[in-house]
Amino acid sequence: MKPKVYIETSVVSYLTARPSRDIIVSACQQITRDWWEYSRNRFDLFVSARVVAEASQGDPEAAARRLETLYGMDVLAVDDEARSLAQQLLAVLALPKNAAEDVLHIATAVVAGMDYLLSWNCRHIAHARVAHQAMLYVQSLGYPGTVLCTPQALMEEHDE
Repeated sequence: MKPKVYIETSVVSYLTARPSRDIIVSACQQITRDWWEYSRNRFDLFVSARVVAEASQGDPEAAARRLETLYGMDVLAVDDEARSLAQQLLAVLALPKNAAEDVLHIATAVVAGMDYLLSWNCRHIAHARVAHQAMLYVQSLGYPGTVLCTPQALMEEHDE
C-alpha cells in the first residue's frame, strides 16, 4: 500500500504555471516538476473539493491546465468534521482569520488519514512551527499525524 498524499492547490499551481522570472519561484516550479516526474508514482494522490474549487479560479487557460492535472485524482469531501477541526486549529495555532482556508486543507488531510500534505504555502501550512503545533494538537485528539511539507522535502533520489 502506497503512502497517501494530499496535494494542496499551490503545488498544482507551481506545476502548471508559466515559468517565473523570480529565481525563488522558478526554483520551486522546477522542484515541483521534478517531484511530479520522479516521485509522485510512489504515492496515492488525493485532492479535496476545496482544491478543485481553488484550481478553477483565475485565468481560464491557467485554470484549465490546473484542472487537467487534477483529473483522475480521488477528491476528498470537506465535511463537518474537517470544518470543525479547521476552526479549532485556527484558534490553537493563533493564525489570522485569512488563514482559514489554509487550515481547512490541513484539517481535511488529517480527517482523511493522509500520510502527507504537500504544499508550497510555507506561511500557514508547510511552516515548521505551524506543522509541529498542528500535529501535536491533532494527535492529542486521537488523529494520526500528517506530515506537512513541500515537494522538496518529499523528493526521492533519482537518476538524471
